[in-house]
Amino acid sequence: MGDASVFTIPSHMPFVDALAAGIAADHADADDPLALARVLVLLPTRRACRALQDAFLRHSAGRALLLPRMVPIGDVDEDALQFDLMAMQTPETEREIPPAIGDMRRRLLLARLVQESAAQTGEERQGDGQLPIDQAVRLAAELSNLLDQVQTERLDFDALAGLVPEDYAVHWQLTLQFLGVLTGAWPERLAAEGVIDSAERRNLLLAARAENWQRTPPPTPVIAAGSTGSIPATADLLAVVARLPTGAVVLPGLDRELDPEVWDQIEPSHPQFGLRHLLTRLGVSRDDVGDWPGVPPADDRQRARAKLISAALRPAPATDSWADIGAVEPAALDGATRIDCAGADEEAGVIALIMRDTLTDRDHGRTAALVTPDRDLARRVAGALARWNIVVDDSGGVPLAETPPGVFFRLIVDLIGQDAAPFPLLSALKHPLAAGGFAPGTFRGLVRALEIAVLRGPRQAPGLAALAAATRRAADASEDDNPELTAAADMLDALMVSAQPFADMLAGPSRPLSEIVEAHARFAEALAASDDLPGAERLWAGDAGESLAAFVTELVDAGQILGPVSAARYPALLEALFTGRTVRPRYGSHPRLAILGPLEARLQRYDVMILGGLNEDSWPPALAADPWMSRPMRADFGLPQPERRTGLSAHDFTQALGAGEIYLTRSRRVDGSPTVPARWLTRLEFAARPLGLDPDEIVARGKKWLAWHRGLALAAPDGEPIAAIADRARPRPTPPVAARPRRLSVTEIETWMRDPYAIYARHILKLRALAPIDQAPDAADYGSLIHGVLDRFLDQCPTGPLPQDAYDRLIDTGAEILTPIRTLPAVWTFWWPRFQRIATWFIKTETARRATVAKTHTEVRGSLALSGPQGPFELVARADRVDRLTDGRLAIIDFKTGAVPGAAEVVAGFAPQLPLEAAMALAGGFENIAPGTVGDLEYWRLSGGRIVGAVSSVGGDAPDELAQQAQAGLAHLIETFDDPTTAYESRPRANWAPRYSDYEHLARVKEWSAPGADGGDDP
Repeated sequence: MGDASVFTIPSHMPFVDALAAGIAADHADADDPLALARVLVLLPTRRACRALQDAFLRHSAGRALLLPRMVPIGDVDEDALQFDLMAMQTPETEREIPPAIGDMRRRLLLARLVQESAAQTGEERQGDGQLPIDQAVRLAAELSNLLDQVQTERLDFDALAGLVPEDYAVHWQLTLQFLGVLTGAWPERLAAEGVIDSAERRNLLLAARAENWQRTPPPTPVIAAGSTGSIPATADLLAVVARLPTGAVVLPGLDRELDPEVWDQIEPSHPQFGLRHLLTRLGVSRDDVGDWPGVPPADDRQRARAKLISAALRPAPATDSWADIGAVEPAALDGATRIDCAGADEEAGVIALIMRDTLTDRDHGRTAALVTPDRDLARRVAGALARWNIVVDDSGGVPLAETPPGVFFRLIVDLIGQDAAPFPLLSALKHPLAAGGFAPGTFRGLVRALEIAVLRGPRQAPGLAALAAATRRAADASEDDNPELTAAADMLDALMVSAQPFADMLAGPSRPLSEIVEAHARFAEALAASDDLPGAERLWAGDAGESLAAFVTELVDAGQILGPVSAARYPALLEALFTGRTVRPRYGSHPRLAILGPLEARLQRYDVMILGGLNEDSWPPALAADPWMSRPMRADFGLPQPERRTGLSAHDFTQALGAGEIYLTRSRRVDGSPTVPARWLTRLEFAARPLGLDPDEIVARGKKWLAWHRGLALAAPDGEPIAAIADRARPRPTPPVAARPRRLSVTEIETWMRDPYAIYARHILKLRALAPIDQAPDAADYGSLIHGVLDRFLDQCPTGPLPQDAYDRLIDTGAEILTPIRTLPAVWTFWWPRFQRIATWFIKTETARRATVAKTHTEVRGSLALSGPQGPFELVARADRVDRLTDGRLAIIDFKTGAVPGAAEVVAGFAPQLPLEAAMALAGGFENIAPGTVGDLEYWRLSGGRIVGAVSSVGGDAPDELAQQAQAGLAHLIETFDDPTTAYESRPRANWAPRYSDYEHLARVKEWSAPGADGGDDP
């Protein structure tokens, strides 16, 4: 092997367990308990260090021992470089190498620099001549990634001057100009702060350590394990470690199966490219890499699996040799299962089911891990496991913005920024952290009362003060004493006081960011306070609360960098700053389950390994476009091409694929769009048959999991299967007669005939449909407004001819009553012209009609007493208009802005409103109107559309007779439902069913009216 000590642990072996066994075999000494403690082990990540600690614990069978010193030398994830190299510092490097700049301070300094550079290069600006600060912060995040890449590759931005702008498109030339200005000033900013970038500090520390070890080799063992050397500084350190007298480098999963000629052909996207590149840097050939001591020989399954993986992922030019490789033992597929799911929800459910199954008694002690780069899938699986009260360790953590404290902090901005609009207000007040100084349960009750009384229906005037006033009006208008609404109004008043400083900040001019954040935090604490705990103890508690507190503190400390910030941009700025912040709970997760990213899983092994999200653009991830450089520019500058990341991802996949029991899962559709299987799945499938294997075998194994999951989806919360629905007939409740209504309105009589179940739900079950929150004005609101305008206008001139200025008066009345709609331009634009057309038609029609009208009455209350077998029954009404004609008869008019019932419906009794009102008129049931015969029953349709208005007479030649028939029909209906055996059926006559019902879902109409359902016969 020359003078380099380089080893490998094959992918079928649990890396950290084999590493621990080898270290213990070589360095443990029963007579010297400190022997292991003298060993220094360099690992890629902190999680790898923890995994190796656990491996030593397993190896020692729980016996106490002093472990080697384990140091994470860096995280090779290009998206978020995090380093912990303090353990590698020497006094000399500590004095010579400046500290690393903090992430928040770096981001804000870069954002400020982005604004200045944009101003110099003439980039797009806002009104004050600057790039909006939130956009600058997002650009700063992208620039941070570029800085990390450049420094990781040990390149120099001075090389930008060597790129020929004329070789690139115009927009890339502008980007180069912008980068030149920006990166030229960045070193000066860092020097002024007395700091350097984290990536640069890591490079310097690793270089210093390598130089120190070259100069003075350590007398104790140094083992660098698990790294692929994708970071040049790390690769240089590995080269030094490999040649130390006591050093060794241990590579993960070096492929020994590839032919030498194929090995030389591999490209950056191949899983072995990184290791081949590292071996070249180390000056070591593949043949010189030895097996790590203590690794047992591979069994038949392991050898066959390794051969299959190597063959399937051969470079494309070498796939024609699949048939020449020779048959692979069927054992290669033992323990492997492929599951293609319909969608992401099903995939998450199946994965959660597999993980839950490993915890059963028969598998006591077994472990399972989901390995996926898909954060959405990881969150879905964590949510699915919560069904069994299982909290799983997710290495990716949870975005701070999506934790309860983070969500609460963001909702408060929306509450104030949108002036207490219904949805932002309710979202904030219904958050579990909101208490407003009350007991949380009491506060929820106040918020529910506020929602139902004030926030449902059309929007109130904006602002907390206006909402408090509206709540008090609702309390005063309530028929019953409603102390909860009064308390809700008081709560809003108190909320307004605590919110005022923050509201003033957001409504005012530019302010220092630290002042805005402090006001924001104070209001958040005030809203989070309960009756027994101050807000700070509730808001900043727990891992997420502590992370949010640290985030706020960093913002306050570094906020002066940005100078005055536009208050209007604060919400967007906060969202931009939240990006990239995650929370990882320290404890409370299940000890035998984990969700890992591919990097974290590289060195670990669980009894069950689930490789999830195996779709193109997920695993491997999509090759994201670089916002700063095109592919030719990256190549000219010296940056690696994105395919190298695909190769690293492929290596992580092959490492996990070596496990004994593996599940390969994917979704055929994600967000409604079809997906493409990951290229590695396709390769395995296509390579299997030429190698003598049946890929359908692993697919068949997955069917039981799909069946179990689908069965579980139809189970009750306790796990018992839900019995098939035996009765799909329409509901036919028969409540006791004493519970049946004895008072209905004329409009409800129509409902009673068309859909008795709706009467049952409303008057017996006492169910009322809630209006939507922040309801947009609809056709019903338009009709109510038109009724209100005509009522007020006719009330002003009930007798005699209309005045000369009647049209102007009607327009003025309409303008006054429709005033609230002026705040909704999209509605006003359509409704006001319609009303103007209606006004013209109405004045013309009314002027002609007045010759036969003695007096007009509007919104007239009426009632009619009837009797049934079970007692008296009262019919009530409010007629839109009742005219006393000059011949003494009465005309009853109903205004409609929508569809008008046809004469056939009226005669058949399915539109009985006007005939029943006529019966009231005959009996003298209307207030202040003497009884009399009815001359006409009319619908006035007021659409304002193509046909502006129309009068439809439905009384025929004998409206009195129609009224008597309607009254007799109602008496029969009362008698029928006074029979305790008569059911309140849902839609007994399909042809006469209502077009819409608030209770349709309760009656399960779509269920029993579906083809094949036994909905019963129409009478």
